[in-house]
Amino acid sequence: MVALSLTGLVIAAIGGLVIGPTSIGIGPVVGNVLSHLGVGHNTLSTLQSTVLWQLRAPRMVLGLLAGAMLAVAGGTYQGVFRNPLADPYLLGVAAGAGLGATIAIVDVGSGLVTPAWTPLLAFVGAMGAVIVTWLIGGRNSRSSGATLILAGVAVASLLTSAQTFLQQQSSGSIARVYIWLLGSLASASWHSVWIVVPYVAVCSMVCVAAGRALDVMSVGEDESRSLGVRVGRVRLVVIAASSLGTAAVVSAVGLIGFVGIIVPHVVRLLVGTSYRRILPISVVVGAAFLVLADTIARTVMAPSELPLGVVTALVGAPVFVLILSLRRPVAV
Repeated sequence: MVALSLTGLVIAAIGGLVIGPTSIGIGPVVGNVLSHLGVGHNTLSTLQSTVLWQLRAPRMVLGLLAGAMLAVAGGTYQGVFRNPLADPYLLGVAAGAGLGATIAIVDVGSGLVTPAWTPLLAFVGAMGAVIVTWLIGGRNSRSSGATLILAGVAVASLLTSAQTFLQQQSSGSIARVYIWLLGSLASASWHSVWIVVPYVAVCSMVCVAAGRALDVMSVGEDESRSLGVRVGRVRLVVIAASSLGTAAVVSAVGLIGFVGIIVPHVVRLLVGTSYRRILPISVVVGAAFLVLADTIARTVMAPSELPLGVVTALVGAPVFVLILSLRRPVAV
């Protein structure tokens, strides 16, 4: 399964670099990459080289980072809450990021533009929502995962209402807000890649390292405590890492649904129920899935582009229904 997922990742990455309105063959792309490493020579024109390195490469890399983080965060949330429907936006990340982006577009951009402050305010909003959720439902080490989920639902509802109110005050901002909420890699740049990299690298490693503890916690919180697992501390660290990484990704690419739910479920069907295997493989599969989805989004209606969130929903919803039909009912 590891070899298969890595192969899919390589195919997705190459496809992200090769496929597009400007025709660039696999051979010239590989030759260009090798020439940057001091091997062989470059056969691409100036235009093709610009398209490859300034447009497609940062977009592909950002897609890899976003897909990997959303997938491993989804798997981690499902493990820590013992809930197969948990996703990276469970504790208000989506609502907080949406409110932050709406504030940026309505108040800073006057509803006419999407200002440069949008990612920063989206990140602050996402993390603020998670912190408030934790203060309400997770401070007590004996608090259950269900309490934290309910707190997240309440905080998300409040922030979504505030976002709706702001949009009503500036009707011209609705289109721009919804474009951001549907997610896209169209504005990807090397600058955004380097901003996201440290968050994804650290947070995904923390999530993967928590696999053993999540396996123990799958038997129940009281049983886990009796086996020596500090459930409250594990939950805090895992939720903090998942939420921080998700907030960083969301601030750069907007809200992209289904990745955090679908990918861990698919991986679980293939490798079993151990999170020590689910989480690292979800990193690879999630990265490949999102890059493939983005390739579809920017080519299927070229020169127009579909929102990436629409593509992941069109692919993810039927797959999710299929997975549910193949599984036994799960107690939540």
